[in-house]
Amino acid sequence: MKRAIILFALLALPALAQKKEITLETIYNPSTKVYFSGAVQSGFQWLDDATFIWPRKDQKGDLVEWERFDVKTGKTTPFFDRAAFEKALIGAGVADADAKRAAKATSQNFDAKKNAIVVEAGNDLFLYSFGNKSATRLTSTPASEELPTFSPDGTKVAFVRDNNLFVTDLAGKSERQLTTDGNPQILNGILDWVYDEEVYGRGTKRGFWWSPDSKRIAFLHFDEHGVPTYPTVDQIPYHPVAETYPYPKAGDPNPKVKLMIAPAGGGELTAVDNDRYAGDILIVRVGWNGDGSLLTYQVQNREQTWLDLDTSDGKTLIHETTKAWVSAIDNPSFLDDGTFLWQSERSGFQHLYHYKPDGTLIRQVTNGDWEVDELEGVDEKTGFVYFTSTERTNLGKDVDRIKLDGSGFQRLTEKAGTHAPKFSPSFAYFVDNWSDINTPNQARLHRNDGSVVKVVDENLVSALADYNLPRPEFLQVKTHDGVMLDALIIKPANFDASKKYPVFEYHYGGPHAQQVTNAWKGQTMQFFQLVAQQGVVVWICDNRAASGKGAVSAWTLYKHFGDVELHDMEEGLDWLTSQPWIDASRVMTYGWSYGGYMTSYAMTHSKRFIAGIAGGTVADWRDYDSIYTERYMLMPQNNADGYKSSSPRFSAKDLDGNLLLIHGAVDDNVHPQNTMQLVYELEKSQIPFRMKFYPKSQHGVRDPQLVFDLQKTILDYVREQLHP
Repeated sequence: MKRAIILFALLALPALAQKKEITLETIYNPSTKVYFSGAVQSGFQWLDDATFIWPRKDQKGDLVEWERFDVKTGKTTPFFDRAAFEKALIGAGVADADAKRAAKATSQNFDAKKNAIVVEAGNDLFLYSFGNKSATRLTSTPASEELPTFSPDGTKVAFVRDNNLFVTDLAGKSERQLTTDGNPQILNGILDWVYDEEVYGRGTKRGFWWSPDSKRIAFLHFDEHGVPTYPTVDQIPYHPVAETYPYPKAGDPNPKVKLMIAPAGGGELTAVDNDRYAGDILIVRVGWNGDGSLLTYQVQNREQTWLDLDTSDGKTLIHETTKAWVSAIDNPSFLDDGTFLWQSERSGFQHLYHYKPDGTLIRQVTNGDWEVDELEGVDEKTGFVYFTSTERTNLGKDVDRIKLDGSGFQRLTEKAGTHAPKFSPSFAYFVDNWSDINTPNQARLHRNDGSVVKVVDENLVSALADYNLPRPEFLQVKTHDGVMLDALIIKPANFDASKKYPVFEYHYGGPHAQQVTNAWKGQTMQFFQLVAQQGVVVWICDNRAASGKGAVSAWTLYKHFGDVELHDMEEGLDWLTSQPWIDASRVMTYGWSYGGYMTSYAMTHSKRFIAGIAGGTVADWRDYDSIYTERYMLMPQNNADGYKSSSPRFSAKDLDGNLLLIHGAVDDNVHPQNTMQLVYELEKSQIPFRMKFYPKSQHGVRDPQLVFDLQKTILDYVREQLHP
């Protein structure tokens, strides 16, 4: 009997141990892919302290249902009837396809109380009311309406049409035009390319802000005259389609910007006076104080060496400087007594400061060699300030709280990893979206002391156990000057320390752009695991400027890109290639955008790499946009040598190793001009290289078929270069 049991166990072992191998099809083919991330839930919004809603999504990211969660019962119910929503839109004149698309949307444009939705369809706006399940048309013009935004009281909607700002009253459906000078070069309430990309956050576009009492709207007015343009051409149609848009490169004229205030009921506009500032300025944040009596805004010089927090009555509350650039972080957070919390990197680490209404510092609230990531708000009844931070480790983020007087610091999240909370209105609860390097995102409801109330969505993914996925490992490398660099290594699943393995190094490298974090990375990580499965060691090592260890670390690259980053890259490789199981003669590097730049720079300034892939590379920093580049490099007129020595274009003759250049042919961010300029220099020096363009892709490749092709191109190049 015992022998039979043993025999059965031995026969069963191969079946139990057998795991599937990951493939490109497993990761990227829509018809065969495995969803290793599961169904990630996000977009949580509180209705009150007892209820929150969110769009429950399936593993493909498609909407299953808008859910309402009851905190007391722990149960979920549908938030609204999507079939009735779709039917009402069609009845109001929305085309069937647009109505279906709106009903399936995972992001809805709700009013503040979640009583209504404004829908953009067929170049017009429609209002859907939950109360009577009815939809009405708000606009009916040939031009499209953009950026519809409810007033705080829910009675009006502001929007932009033909670069002019409008307001419609929802009760009488009357429409008022607040500005009249909008045209292709004059923008009111809508951000231009460079402000959207570099100041307010990619995809934001909205450049207007309602006052808390819904009576006024502050907005930015842009004058693009004098800003150079850049053309992109779609070569796929028989008759190519050209698009030209304003794009100020480093040193070029910026758009002229003014801050204006418009009465929501119509009437005379007020310009906020900035005459005391000489030369170019940037208006980098706009908001209202707590009671809406004053507008606050942040002004910087174009090289961003200082920042002022100003008010619409002509006062400067705070003047910020550092030994390098000043980062625009967030609007002040006002308390009931008129005091406010302010975030600053002045110490070299982002922390919270408490100020009187007149700008007098009361105290620094948080302190240490770690950073406040996001200020979540203040519970004024208890005096607790809630925020996320890197206090535990720069590799992750925790939810923390501290008293306004700087005492009583508490970490509220137990599990290491990356936490993203959404607090209820009174800060009694928060929904926490958590992941770590090995665990896809999970959602839990917590009390404000950190205790768990209920698991909202555990998102257990059985496929993770079915596949042979090499596990990533964190480690640190010490540089010659004592800086600890964070690194992540992935060894082949069947790693054998007696063998010699080639290295695939991935990097980004730009300031404040960590890649080594304790968070779920989805397809990116699965691709790295696939590379490791080829018998390759995958290596990711953040340089100090990209480390997430404060502005003080990022300041090290001020006025010169590439040098500090490459030295740290090489010191990381010094440690790695000293390991007996690494073949130092077979190291390749890959990155995109700033990472593409670092590949180009490294391979023209180092002899460590047998090959490299530069995607969307910057070849000359004079080519990139003014606001990003001048923040770190100053204007070219003030740092000509720094620009030239930082740009691979001027070192092309020194290329060492095999280089594959990849670029989107209609990239409106890092223009394909960069790759063309680098290619021109390589050709003049008779240096061989490879190049691949994606004709209809911008800065990222998005089409699923093209994504598959891109990742196959990268994988094939890895196999070719590292396994000769």
